[in-house]
Amino acid sequence: LPTLLALVPYLLLKMRINEDILLEGEKVVLVPYNADHVPRYHQWMCSPELQKLTASEPLTLEQEYDMQRCWREDDDKCTFIILDKQKWADPSIPEQECMVGDVNIFLTDPSDPSLAELEIMIAVPCYRGKGLGKEVTRMMMYYGVHKLGIQKFEVKIGLDNKISIAMFKKFHFRELSISEVFQEVTLGVTVNEALQKHVFGNMDFMLQREYGKARDSRQAPFTPLSL
Repeated sequence: LPTLLALVPYLLLKMRINEDILLEGEKVVLVPYNADHVPRYHQWMCSPELQKLTASEPLTLEQEYDMQRCWREDDDKCTFIILDKQKWADPSIPEQECMVGDVNIFLTDPSDPSLAELEIMIAVPCYRGKGLGKEVTRMMMYYGVHKLGIQKFEVKIGLDNKISIAMFKKFHFRELSISEVFQEVTLGVTVNEALQKHVFGNMDFMLQREYGKARDSRQAPFTPLSL
C-alpha cells in the first residue's frame, strides 16, 4: 500500500495528458472537451431523456462552462468529446456540428489510482446502435490501461438501460452491486491478459495525434494548387 500511495501524485498528473491528444478510430474521433463544445453539450443536457440516462441535473449555460473547466483541469478526470469521423474529415463542417457524445474516465478511490469509473454517452439518437459505443469503449479502455495505468474499470448504468448493460457484459464486465434507491447497477472488470486479448485484440486502427495541429489544419483556408 505505501508504494501504491507514493504513485498517486504521478498517476493523477497523467490523467491530464490528454489536454492536446486526439484519438482517431474507424468511426469516431475523440478530442479534449474545450469551451467551444459547451453550447452544443448544454443543448444535449437540456433533454430529459439524457438527464435520466446520465443521472444528471439540468444546469445553466454558465454552470456548464464551470463544469467543463472542472473536467478539463481536475487531476482525477480525463474527458473526450466524441466526433463523427466522417463529418470531421470535411473541413467545411464546424467541429461542434460533428459532436455525437462524450466519454470520461475518472478516479473514484484516492487510495487506489488504478481504479477508474468509465462513462460513455452517445447523445445524438441517430448515432445509437451503430457500433460507436463499442468502438469508444475499446479505445478509452485501451488508452486508460496503456497511458493512465488503469487496471480496474467500473460503470454505473440505469437499470432500464438494457442495451448499455448488455454491451459492457460483452466486454466481460460483471455485476458488482445494484442500487434500488438510484435504480442503477454497478458493473466492474479487472484488466488481465485474457481480457486484453478479448476486448482490445488488434488496435492498429487507433491513431494518436496532436489535437491542436489537427484542429488548426481543419480551420486553415484552402489554397488551390497553382498550375
